[in-house]
Amino acid sequence: MYIATVPNRNSPPAILLRESYREDGKVKNRTLANLTHWKPERIDALGRALKGEFDGLSGAPQSGEIYRCRLRPQAARR
Repeated sequence: MYIATVPNRNSPPAILLRESYREDGKVKNRTLANLTHWKPERIDALGRALKGEFDGLSGAPQSGEIYRCRLRPQAARR
């Protein structure tokens, strides 16, 4: 997934969340969401998250690995 900025002739550019995939050996793009009306800070945060930078606003990449996770059965959660 990636964020693409698509120019429009007489309008502001469209900002789209897109995905690349292959179909019959050809590369194609699928638009997942239109982000044009999002605030620029929110679009930047999504772009950083897609690149794997999970630490907030500093821009330094973090590992994002989960070392331990314990899930309880649904009936035990109360």
